[in-house]
Amino acid sequence: FGQRTQLWWDLPVAESFDLLREIYAVAPADHRRARGELVEMLDLGGLLNVPVRQLSLGQRMRCDLAAALLHQPPILYLDEPTIGLDAPSKLAVRSFVRTLTRERGVTVILTTHDMQEADELCDRIAIVDKGRIVALNTPQALKEQVRQPGEALPSLEDVFLRLTGKKLEDADKEAETK
Repeated sequence: FGQRTQLWWDLPVAESFDLLREIYAVAPADHRRARGELVEMLDLGGLLNVPVRQLSLGQRMRCDLAAALLHQPPILYLDEPTIGLDAPSKLAVRSFVRTLTRERGVTVILTTHDMQEADELCDRIAIVDKGRIVALNTPQALKEQVRQPGEALPSLEDVFLRLTGKKLEDADKEAETK
């Protein structure tokens, strides 16, 4: 889930969900149960008969999340799931991911440039710079690792900058070129 949609642009959301049931060979009863739970959890009831092309980005992201979970995978890969979303939509997606991991036991592997998102959602974080893992640990341990004596606990953004030797301006320029 992330940069590519699993929904068909010209079809209503419900028809995309039905096609995914066929693609993943999900039993009809299992599909109905999973779909009902996801529609309720993600507040999709009013969107099921709307063609995907008419959805806002936030609505489409919520529908895409449901689509990614209809076949109940044990692992969910999220690639920048909140990129471009407004604040309420970001909070809704983050809340849903927390619920998914805590209540459903789904393992989530998340790629993000949003350090606050990583801090809120991740039990373990790998900091990658130029394709190389420079650190792998819990958010708390990473912060403690770079903390200076007498300093308040740094943010994950500070952790990234200190571990990669970058300055904030350098990181911003590098992100702009990608």
